[in-house]
Amino acid sequence: MQSKPEAYETLKTLLTAQRLAVVATQMQGRPYTSLVAFAASEDLRRIAFCTTRATTKYRNLSEEPNVSVLIDSRTHSVEDFATGAAVTAIGKASELPESIVGPAIERFLRKHPHLEVFVRSPSTALCSVEVEKYYLVTRFQHVVEMDVTRWSSSSPSQT
Repeated sequence: MQSKPEAYETLKTLLTAQRLAVVATQMQGRPYTSLVAFAASEDLRRIAFCTTRATTKYRNLSEEPNVSVLIDSRTHSVEDFATGAAVTAIGKASELPESIVGPAIERFLRKHPHLEVFVRSPSTALCSVEVEKYYLVTRFQHVVEMDVTRWSSSSPSQT
């Protein structure tokens, strides 16, 4: 069983090492999932992803900002059952306004430099999920809930 500091380190490792996530939006009251490239903020309070404004995903989050984001460590091997980890982030998503998008784009591009043309396209929106809670699952049964709204700036792993 992981302690909160250990769970925080597992969370940080997942958000740093993994490149893809599944974002779940809502479409007419039903879940709608999309695979996205993502980058987390250094304090893990935000998860950024890019999408074209003409997508169903963008329309859905514009109409209903409550989303979840799933990130996992699967390798598609039997060992995943013993060593795999997955985290679900729950929060609200919105397009970042032009006035503050610059630093977030640079952080995103450090992780995904191959997406620069897409990211800098005028039709692309950089969206940010303001995370409220993380649910970290390890060994397919051990769940740790982390309430981001209660993290202190000095020690998020202690709350």
